[in-house]
Amino acid sequence: MLDLLVRNATLPDGRTGMSIAVQGGRIAEVTAGLDAPAAQALDAGGMLVAPHFVDPHFHMDATLSYGLPRVNQSGTLLEGIALWGELKPLLTAEALIERALAYCDWAVAKGLLAIRSHVDTSDPSLLPVQALLEVKRRVAPYLDLQLVAFPQDGVLRSPGGVQNLKRALDMGVDVVGGIPHFERTMADGAASVKLLCELAAERGLPVDMHCDESDDPHSRHIETLAFEAQRLGLHGRVTGSHCTSMHSMDNYYVSKLLPLIAEAQVSVIANPLINITLQGRHDTYPKRRGMTRVPELMAAGVNVAFGHDCVMDPWYGMGSGDMLEVAHMGLHVAQMTSQAGIRQCFDAVTTNAARILGLKGYGLEAGCDASFVMLHARDPVEAIRLRATRLKVFRKGQLVAQAAPAQSTLHLAGRPGDTAFMPGRA
Repeated sequence: MLDLLVRNATLPDGRTGMSIAVQGGRIAEVTAGLDAPAAQALDAGGMLVAPHFVDPHFHMDATLSYGLPRVNQSGTLLEGIALWGELKPLLTAEALIERALAYCDWAVAKGLLAIRSHVDTSDPSLLPVQALLEVKRRVAPYLDLQLVAFPQDGVLRSPGGVQNLKRALDMGVDVVGGIPHFERTMADGAASVKLLCELAAERGLPVDMHCDESDDPHSRHIETLAFEAQRLGLHGRVTGSHCTSMHSMDNYYVSKLLPLIAEAQVSVIANPLINITLQGRHDTYPKRRGMTRVPELMAAGVNVAFGHDCVMDPWYGMGSGDMLEVAHMGLHVAQMTSQAGIRQCFDAVTTNAARILGLKGYGLEAGCDASFVMLHARDPVEAIRLRATRLKVFRKGQLVAQAAPAQSTLHLAGRPGDTAFMPGRA
C-alpha cells in the first residue's frame, strides 16, 4: 500500500490528470490516472502541484527586525547597512533565533522549504553565525537551510575579516560569500574575489557573492568572479547575487560579459523586490529599474533564479516569505510577460533556485523527495497572477502546512447571495 496518492493533479509542464504516488518519503511514480491503494488519498481537483519553492538569497540574521533600533527613514541601501551596524551590538542569540524560527514558520506555510541565507561574519563574536547554525539544526526536519559566510563590512575592509570568515566556515557554514563592491577600492574588490574563490576551491565549497549591487556601470566584479570560477575549475559552484550594475552597463560590454558568465557556468540571482526598491535612488527621470538583465542572461544559457533577499529588516520593511510575490515582481520588472517568460519566472523560484542550492532529490519525478506544494491555481501563470493559496504543503510525504481555498462571497443587489468568486476556477 502506498503512503500517499495524489490524483488528478496538473503539473508545471502542462500535463493534466496526473497521479503522484508516494512511498517512504519519496515519489514512487508519476503517471496519468493511477489508481492504487494508499493510506492517504488526495484529489487535487485539477489544481497545480509543483515542487516546493526555493529561496536562493536571503538574510535570516536580520529578518523580522524591522524598527530595531529604529526605522530606515530613507529606505536606502546605505542607511540599511548603517542601521544594521547600529543593531549588531544589540543582538542576542535568543532574539535572533526566535525571529529566524518565526520566519521559517512563515516560509513553510508558503510552500518554501529550502532557503540559502547569508549570515554576517564581520563581528568577531560571530553571534549571528552561532545563532543561525542552531536554527539550521532545529528546522532540519522540515526545511533545508543553507548558510553563506557573508562579510557584510567587506572581507578586506573590516579588521579580521578574513579570519572571521574562515572561523565561520570551520563552524559549519556551507558557502563562501563576499561583497567586493563594498571594499574600499575597485582593486580591493577584485582582490577579495580572488582570495575568496581560492579559499572555496581549497575547501571544496560553493561560492555565492554579492556582486555589483550598484548603479555604477563600471562596477564589474561579476567579470572577475566568472574569470576566477574558470581559472579555478569552479564551474557550476559559483553564484553572483544581485549584479544590478549590469542594468546600467553599455550593451557592447554586456555582449562580451554574458558568454563569459555562461562559459564559467556561474549562476545569477536577481532579487526583484529589493533591486527595484534600492536601485536608481540617485536618478531623477528617466529612472533606472536596477534589476539585472534576467531575460538576456537566460537567453545566454545562464541559470538565473530569484531571491526574496529581505523581509521586514533594516533594508526592506515589507515581505511575507511568498516566493510567488517575488516571481510576480520579477516578471514585471524584467518585462517577461510572454507566456514563456512568465513560466521562466516560476522556474526562477523553483527548479533554477534548487539547482543553485544543489538540492538532491528535488523535483516531481520517480525517486525524488515527495516535497511538493498544491496551489489554488491551474498552471504556473495563474499561480503567479493570483499569488495562489498553498492548499497543501508536503515535506518528504508528510503534510506540513495547509490552507483553505481563497474565496470571497458576494452580497450584491440582483445577484444570488451565495455567488462566490474562487481564484483558480476555470
